[in-house]
Amino acid sequence: MSAARSPIQVFGSSFQNPVLLAAGTAGFGREIAGVIELDRLGGLVTKAVSPERRAGHPAPRVAEFSGGMLNAIGLANPGLDQVAREELPWLAQNLRKARVLVNVVGSVAEDYIKVVSRLSGTAIITGFELNVSCPNTARGGEEFGADEHTLTELVRRCREVTSKPLIVKLAPTLPDPARTAQAAASAGADGFSLVNTIPGALYRMGGSENGRTPRLGYGQGGVSGPALLPIGVLATRRVRERTGLPVIGIGGIRSLEDALQYLEAGASLIAIGTAALANPSIPGRIAAHWERRG
Repeated sequence: MSAARSPIQVFGSSFQNPVLLAAGTAGFGREIAGVIELDRLGGLVTKAVSPERRAGHPAPRVAEFSGGMLNAIGLANPGLDQVAREELPWLAQNLRKARVLVNVVGSVAEDYIKVVSRLSGTAIITGFELNVSCPNTARGGEEFGADEHTLTELVRRCREVTSKPLIVKLAPTLPDPARTAQAAASAGADGFSLVNTIPGALYRMGGSENGRTPRLGYGQGGVSGPALLPIGVLATRRVRERTGLPVIGIGGIRSLEDALQYLEAGASLIAIGTAALANPSIPGRIAAHWERRG
C-alpha cells in the first residue's frame, strides 16, 4: 500500500493536496457547495472582489469552442461590503480543511489597497491573489501587469497593508513573464498564479446580415481550457526558475497527467477552472488520484 501524501507547506499554510478551484469558477464557495465537495480539495480562489459591486458584461458571457472556452464575465461581484459581511463568514463556517485565497481586482491601485486592507484581518483568508490583468484606468486602460513600475508600486502598497501572502496573477501575453515576476517579487510578492486567460474573439455565423455577430455580448473575452496547458507549464517553469517563489499553475488542467505537468515544472499548487465547469467531478478525482500515488 502506498504511503499517504504529506500536506503541502506553502504560503505559510498547510494544503491537504495541491488542487484548488480557480478564481471566477467557484463563486464564493456556496454556489457550488452542493456539486463539489470543497473540503476534499486543497482550497479555492474566490470570485474577484472589488470595492464596489460590479454588474459585469452583458450576456452572453460564455462561448464554447473545440479548444476550450471564451468568457467575458467582466469581473462581476457583489462588492467588498457584501463579501466581508456574508461570503467570507459562510466560508469560515463551512470549511474545515480547504484553504481560501481571495482574488482582488480594481480600476486603480487604491481599489486593491482598500480590499486587501479591509480583509487582511479575516482569519479564513490564507492569502490574496492580485489580478493584475485588469485595465488601470489611471493609465488610460493599460493593464497593471503590463508595466513593471506600475506593478511593483501596486505590490509594494499592498504589502504595506497586510502580512498575508500576496500572489500575483500574471497574463500569458507578457513579453517576459519571468522578468515581470522578478519585479513583483522585489516589491514583496510571495508567489504567482500562472497563467490568466488569453484575449480572443469568436463570431456567430448567420446571426446578422453580414454574418459577423460576436458570440459574446462584450464582443471579446478570455480564452481558457486545454489550449492554455503548454503555455501555462512553460510560464510556470520560467517564473519558478527566475524567482524561486511558489507558483500556482493554471490553465488547461483536465486530468492528473495535466496537473503533474505543472508540478514537474515547479508549481506548488494547481488550480482548475474550465474543466470543473464542464465536469464538476474532475477536481475531486484529481485530488484523489494525487493522494493515492503516495
